[in-house]
Order: sequence, then C-alpha cells, then structure tokens
Amino acid sequence: MKSLRTIALKEAQNRISPEVKSPSSKISDFYGSNVFDKKKMRDFLSKDVYEKLISSINQGELINSDDANQIATAMKAWAIGAGATHYTHWFQPLTGTTAEKHDSFFEPSGDGAIEKFSGSALVQQEPDASSFPNGGIRNTFEARGYTAWDPSSPAFIMESKAGKTLCIPTVFVSYTGEALDYKAPLLKALAALDKAAVDVCQYFDKSITKVNASLGIEQEYFLVDESLFNARPDLLLTGRTLFGHMSAKGQQLEDHYFGSIPERVFTFMVDFENEALKLGIPLKTRHNEVAPSQFECAPIYEEINLAIDHNQLLMDLMEKVARRHHFRVLLHEKPYAGINGSGKHNNWSLITDTGKNLLAPGKTPKNNLMFLAFFVNTIKAVSEHADLLRASIASVSNDHRLGANEAPPAIISIFLGSQLNDVLDEIEHSRISKKIKEDNALWLGIPKIPQILLDNTDRNRTSPFAFTGNKFELRAVGSSANSSAPMTILNAIMAEQLVKFKAEVDKLIKKGDKKDIALLTVIKKYIKESKNIRFEGNGYSQEWEDEAAARGLSNIKTTPKALDAYLTEKSAELFATTGIYSPREIHARHEIMLENFYKKLQIEARVMGEVANTAIIPAAIAYQNSLIENVQGLKAVGVDSKVSLDIVKKLSEHLEIVKTNIDAMLEERKVTNKIEDTREKAIAYDEKVKSYFDTIRYHADKLEQIVDDSVWPLPKFRELLFMK
Repeated sequence: MKSLRTIALKEAQNRISPEVKSPSSKISDFYGSNVFDKKKMRDFLSKDVYEKLISSINQGELINSDDANQIATAMKAWAIGAGATHYTHWFQPLTGTTAEKHDSFFEPSGDGAIEKFSGSALVQQEPDASSFPNGGIRNTFEARGYTAWDPSSPAFIMESKAGKTLCIPTVFVSYTGEALDYKAPLLKALAALDKAAVDVCQYFDKSITKVNASLGIEQEYFLVDESLFNARPDLLLTGRTLFGHMSAKGQQLEDHYFGSIPERVFTFMVDFENEALKLGIPLKTRHNEVAPSQFECAPIYEEINLAIDHNQLLMDLMEKVARRHHFRVLLHEKPYAGINGSGKHNNWSLITDTGKNLLAPGKTPKNNLMFLAFFVNTIKAVSEHADLLRASIASVSNDHRLGANEAPPAIISIFLGSQLNDVLDEIEHSRISKKIKEDNALWLGIPKIPQILLDNTDRNRTSPFAFTGNKFELRAVGSSANSSAPMTILNAIMAEQLVKFKAEVDKLIKKGDKKDIALLTVIKKYIKESKNIRFEGNGYSQEWEDEAAARGLSNIKTTPKALDAYLTEKSAELFATTGIYSPREIHARHEIMLENFYKKLQIEARVMGEVANTAIIPAAIAYQNSLIENVQGLKAVGVDSKVSLDIVKKLSEHLEIVKTNIDAMLEERKVTNKIEDTREKAIAYDEKVKSYFDTIRYHADKLEQIVDDSVWPLPKFRELLFMK
C-alpha cells in the first residue's frame, strides 16, 4: 500500500499550471475594475450626493439616510451590472482573519421579485457578536452586534466560480458600543493623529488642514504544493512544521534571493496579481525571498486604513488563487526550522493634504525645522512607548522569529543612519542662536540636512524600527498579522506625543520665546530624552543585548509577558487621552490575545503528540522490526551484523525519548489546562508545555535521518522546499 507521502510526491511531480490570461496587456485598462471607486461614484451618483460622499471620505462627515439610500441604489446598480447577486459587510474580527455574511439583493414582491438594497442595509448589519472573540464583552446568550459602513474604504466585488459578491468594508462593534474588531480602533487612532499633526503643522504652514498616515506593506510568504501540504498534519493544522530535519541544501548558497522565479510560481503570481489589481490593490513588486520557496510582494503606498484593508484582502486572495494552482500559501512567521521566517514590513509616513511628506527634509531651514519636529517626535513617541509597540507585534508565531538572526530582536530600538544620527547629535550639543538675519528670519543653527536621504541612509535589517529615507519601517510585524494592531499603537503614540509637543512649545511662546526658538528648544530636549532608543549597530549581537540592558531598554522575548504593556498606567493614559480604547475594551483584547496564544500552543502540542504516536513512532518501529529480522537472519547463517544492531539500538534510544516526552507533555497539559487565570495559563503553556517541543522534535528528526526513506510518513524539507 502506497503511503500518503508517496502519493503526494507523485502528484506534486506531475503538476501542470493552469493557463492564466491577463484581462489586458496594460494594467491601467483593468486596474480597479471591481472597485466602486471615485470614477464609478461620479458615474452612478448625482453631483450633490457624490460631493457629500467625498466629504465623508475625506473629512469624516456623517451621511444622512436619504443620501445613504441614493448611494446604496447606485452601488447596487453598479454591482448587479457587474454580475453580483449578493452583498456582504466585510469586517475584521479579532480572529485575525476577515469575516462576511452574504445576503441576496433578491426580495419577493407580490407575484414576482425585485432586486433591493437600501441605505439602512448599506450602513448597518447585525451579525452574531457572541461567536467571535470578545474577551468577555459579550455573553453567549447576548448575541447582538453591529457592523457599520466605513465610507473611506471603497466597496468591491469579490469573484468566485460560483458567483460575485459586493463587499462593503465595515467596523464591527458590540450592542453596547465596544469595538470587536481591528478597524474601529485604527480609525480612532488615525483621527487623533490627524488632529494632532495638523495642529503642529500650523506652526509652519497654515494651508495644511489634514494629515494622512501613509503605509506600504511588504508581504513575505512561502508556497508549498497542495498535496505535500495535505500530507503534513502539522502544516495543515498549525501552519508550521512541528517536525522535520533540515535539508542538506537550504539557503546557505544564497542562490534563491532575487533569483529567477520558477515558472509554476510565476504563473500563480500573475494570476493573483491580476485579481488583486482588479480589486484596486496597487501591487508593484514581486521577487524571490532569501529562503527556498519564499517570496514577497509589495504594493505602492496608500492611506493607512485602505492599505491595511488591501493587505487583509490580499492574504485571503492569495490563498484562494493558490488553490487554483494546487499550491498552499504559508503565512506563518516560521513554517520551517533552520531557515528564514517571514515578516510584514510596515513602511509608515505622514502626508499632508498639500502633498508634503512630513518625514522628508526640505530645502530651507524652516522646512527642515518642520521635518525635525515630526522626525524627533516619532523617535520620542517610540522611546516613551517601546514596550507597548513591542506588545503590538507579539504573537505565538512571531515569537519564533523575533531575534532569530533573521528578523529584528525583541528589543525595540530605532536606526537612523549615520548622517541623521550626526545631525541630531549636532543639534543636541549646539547653542540655539537667536540672531536675526537680513531677511528677518531666525537663524536657528540647524545643521544642513541632505535633500535626498533615500540613498544616504543605509538599511539596517536588524533594527525593528528604521528610518529609510522619507519614512520609518517597522520591520518586526509578523507575516500573518493584521497590521492594524501595530499601526493603531504607532499612530496613537504619535498623536499623544504631538499633543504634548504642542503644549510644551505653546508654553514657551507664552513665556515670550519666538515660535521657532520654542520649537527648536523642545526638539533639542526630546533629542536628549530619547537618545537611549537610538542604535546603529548589529541588533543580533550579544553586545547589543548587554548594552540595551544597561540603557534600561526592555528585552521581552515571549508574548504573554510582552502583552502586559497594554495594561500599564502609561498605556491606560494613552488610550484614554486619544479615545482609542476604553478600559473594558483593552482588558478584553488582552484576554483575547492571551487566549489565542495558549490555544495555539495547545493545538501544536496535541498535533505533535498525535503525529508522533500515529505516524513517526509506528514508522520507526516498523523499520526497527525489519532490522531485527535482518539481524536474526544473519545470525542464523553465522554472520554477526554490528551495523544493523547499532541502528536498532539508536532507534530504541530515540523512540524511548520521544515517547517519554510525549507522555510527559500530555500530563503537563492536563495540569496547565486546570489553571483558570488566562495570563498564568499562557505563561505555563509557554514555559512548561512548550518546553517539551524541542526535545521531542530533536529526537523525532534523528529518527527521520535513520528510518528507511521509503517508509518515512511525512514529506521531508527537501521536498517541501524544493519541489516547485
């Protein structure tokens, strides 16, 4: 009887890629064709309602019921014209995935039927709120929750073989108003940042009335053949390989990075990019990543709320399209031990409604002062809330990656590059001149800042938060994460910091300082206060860990303890002043994140035990029995087989250790499951149950190296990584 692995290998070897045809040779011909964008809004709406909708998108103004009805009618007409039969509110609950409940446009009417979609259906729906993670906000018997339309993220049509559905991006809240999703807090953080940033911009340019946070998300992922994936219960159920000896060839030759894209993978990329482009996701870049079978795609920068919606949609889309090509996408941060994991690099900047990038230096001292104000306040914000930013990227899967010499360490620091580091040092130690020049402008003694920093600031891959020219790159976000979590925190701490900055500047002005002098005085103060967070060296080194400890920087390596930062007094004050989370909401999220952590480890422990007991141990015993027969047969003819006997003994040693530790882990799980406190349970799973994983894996992987390849049950790393 053929093993599942044998069947999977044969299927993988005989794959033929489906034919993929692009809608047009010019992307501009079909880009956004499945999006109810501004052009389609103009075509389907009256001028008056269109202008009100644009005002709502740009300024957050409310839309009345009459206008909502007109927008719904227009949206329905466009969607039905494009072939949609159903609509759904598309939202992002705290499961980490997206959610949708489809309703038909169809309604019975007299002797027939009509297609109907009202403004009330557009604006609000009522999904079950008790069946999503809520941290105790909703009881099981209290099911009511609401999804509410987010006009700033355009509706889109999702296609499948079975039909088309109009998807309306929404927030998700409980019956009592608490946020149950990622989007609602993000929108609050963005609103707080907008107001705080505009207030500071008024010192420099009165024409600025709005500031948008901009984001570009680089998405890393692995591909594996579907048959091989299905033959690995650990991949299927946990997203990562809990067993597997490293292939003789891995990434040591560095020959995969930016190499020629394999034909089958390239076909998949073209297919999912076409689908993404039709949905208005502005994908620009694709390439091989460092590890074998690892790849990356990246879009052009967008307003942050839309960028995150698009990234969530992209992950879902990649998985759907991958199945057409008999691939599975692995978004786990560390699907394979021994080779690089995957991240989601978040490139963040601030853009004004006048087109100014606030993190790009200008040509004049005044513009450079504006740049310094936002640049230094970003550093100060991260310095003040480093532990909270660390908590925002924490997850059971990202714990495998942070600090693993392939991703930034768990220590939050900021890399600026030697030029800007020198500029800040010069400002810190210089005197603030109050001399008036001929043009009556204050000469502040600001050192010359390079006009173009894109090539003048080197990149530091070991830094979790690095300045890369005209933006900061948060490199520590995990590949499977919803970027709303860290971006909510980053924008919130920046909003709080800018408010404090303005208060300090205004206080000096009130005392009689000139505006520019007051600005630079506070900037200089912040440079000194946040100096400890700046680091230009190798974040992977032990020297940095020692130095960071001496500087007083935290190095919290595991999620349960990192999440404590959400509940500190400092964080409570941040959430209260910015209005992003109520105490009840943040305690609920803390509970949800801890539950998610230990439940995933619980699943991994159960899968590890099941696979070891039902696949690995039986295969090793079967091979051992064949060797015992061999030894007995040789003895019968007078031959002493030391080789076979030594292998039998090694198999016994490894089997004993695997089985003993599996049983001990099971008992530890039983004890841990009785712990009622969620935080204590999460820590116990991390420190006690998980502590068995490495030993079990090490000896199971030793068995893989000994057992006859033809009877080993699980596809090996060489097959998972190199069969494309």
